Formats: sequence, C-alpha cells, structure tokens
Amino acid sequence: MTHLLKHLRHNPLLVLLVFVPAVFIAERLRADAHTMLFVLSVLAIVPLAALLSQATESVAVRTGDAVGGLLNATLGNLTELVIALAALRAGQYTLVKASIAGAIVTNTLFVLGTSFLLGGLKHHLQEYNRISARVQAAMLFLATIALLVPSVLGADAGPRAAFTHHLSVGLSVLLIVAYGLGMTFSLKTHRELFTSAGHAEGEGEPTWPIGLAVATLVVVTVVVALVSEVFVESAQEAAVSMGMTPAFVGFIVVALVGGAAEMASAFSGARKNRLDLSVGIALGSASQIALFVAPVLVLVSYLLGPAPMDLRFWPGAVVMMLFATLTASLVTNSGRSAWFVGVLVLMVYLVFAMTLYLLPPQVV
Repeated sequence: MTHLLKHLRHNPLLVLLVFVPAVFIAERLRADAHTMLFVLSVLAIVPLAALLSQATESVAVRTGDAVGGLLNATLGNLTELVIALAALRAGQYTLVKASIAGAIVTNTLFVLGTSFLLGGLKHHLQEYNRISARVQAAMLFLATIALLVPSVLGADAGPRAAFTHHLSVGLSVLLIVAYGLGMTFSLKTHRELFTSAGHAEGEGEPTWPIGLAVATLVVVTVVVALVSEVFVESAQEAAVSMGMTPAFVGFIVVALVGGAAEMASAFSGARKNRLDLSVGIALGSASQIALFVAPVLVLVSYLLGPAPMDLRFWPGAVVMMLFATLTASLVTNSGRSAWFVGVLVLMVYLVFAMTLYLLPPQVV
C-alpha cells in the first residue's frame, strides 16, 4: 500500500478521485440531471485512467511490451464491452454499433497518432517492432472486410434480413477463431518476432509489486466500467443540450471517454520511448474490438437482447473504419516514427470528427 499512497500523493490528477463517489451519489439523488452526470463521469474517469496506466506499466515491465500492450488493450476494452452489453439488453443496437465503430476508429487514429506525436516531440526518431504492427493492422483489415460484406449486401427487413443474421453469426465465429489464432501466433509459436524494438527510458523508476498492480487493474477496471455506464446513460441527453449530434457522441465522445484508460498508458509509453507498448495498445485494442468484442456481442444478443443483432453497420461507419485501417497500415510500414507522422494520422481523425459533428442526424 506504500507504493499506492506514494503515487496518490505525487500525481495531481488523482485529486479528481473525489468525483468517483460524487458520480454515484449524484446518480442516486439527481438521476435526471444528465448534463451534471455527464461532466462528473468524465472527471471521474480521468484519475481512474491514470491509476490504470501506472498499474499496467508495472505489469508490462515484468511481462514485456507485447504482452503489456495486449493486457492493457484487454482491460481497456472491458469498459466498451460492459457499455455495449448494457445497451444490448436495452435493445439500443444503434448505440452498440456506433460505440464499436467509434472505438475502432479512435484507437486506430487518435491513440496511434497522439502517441506518435507525443513521443516524437520528446525523441527525434522512434523505432518500434514493424512486424507486430503489421500483423495487428492485417488482423484489423480482416475484421473490416468482414464488417463490410453484411453492410453492403444485408438488409433490415424481408428475405435478406434472415441472410444478414445468418451471415453475421458465421462471420462472428470466423473472426473469433482468427483472433484466437492471432494470439497463439504472437504470444506462443512466433513470440520471438514480437520483441520490443525501442530502448525504453526510466527503467530504474520504481514499479508496484505485481500483486498490487494486478489488484489495482481489476478493481479500477470494474469502477471505470460502472462510471462509464453512468456516462453513457447521460451522454445522449447531455449532447442535445450541448449541441452535439448523436453520431458525434457515439463515434467520438463515448469512444474517447471509454478508452481513456488505455490512452493514458499509450501516451505515457510513447513519452518514455516505449513505442512498442503504445502501438500494441492502439492497434491491439482496435483489432480486439473488431475481432472479438463485436462478434461476441452478436452471439450474446441471441441470449440478452430483445432481438438478434447483426454486423450490418451504417455505410459511412464502415468507410471510416476501412480508411482508418489503411492509414494505420501505411504509417506503420517502416517501423519508425516522428512527430509529423502523428500529425498526419491525427488529421485523418479530425476530418472524421468534423464530419460527424456537422452530420445531420437523419443521415445515420
């Protein structure tokens, strides 16, 4: 506990932890104050993300950046999974699909681009494992193709609706199998290809004991998920009062807040010249959502949802996911990065964000 208390004293952001109980108290007393709950939940997730970042770095020091990136992506995606399951039970499939597409685009472009920018501002040139990045980008491209097919050929009603649902189930099984085989390839049979390429700084910095780090990861992830549920419930109503479109909330706001935990770790890793960790978090999280979270939600919808969910996305969302994947494949081809590469990636993300902000609601 000494390590945890010391970290609490030296990190000013953790003062915001007072907003964690404030969120749950406000939800009990003022459940209809959506804008207030929205602001409080955002302020509560920020310090939780900082704690999760420190705990993940402590585990990554002992497991290596490849496993550390996978671990952070998995724990970070638990938030998106819990949010999606809650929306699934309520039958809000539009919100589920928007959060999935938004998380993929945000991780692929915003997290990756900001990591390149922050790391490049401190280090003239950074290197990372090109093979690892290319494998993750290839897995993400596979998932994008699987989402594109039902979105182009499927339909909501008529005889083609049954075809869409059957195709979605088959594609979900294929994607889960591909994800499992990809993990076997990178963590077991060819793990030597995924070693870190950079030279991390701060190796002498104190880290938490593995028991404390794992316990913190579990507890904080659960709390983040609970706070995120409050955030999602209040986001739509708060968005109306703030002048944001539903598409912008689903694709951008929910994805940014829901992925705050892995973002903190990715940005911290980039500043410490541990770009393998940052790239692993960004692309690993995106591919995990596309290859595992989305297919699982389709299968679980047959048990929890009022009706089965399919993999038919709004065409604009599929186009954004496809271009995000192609952008990631292009910029990770060399295994090197500088700050301007991050700027270019972020510009693609800002093009999407501006479009969604100005997009008329009826287009989605």
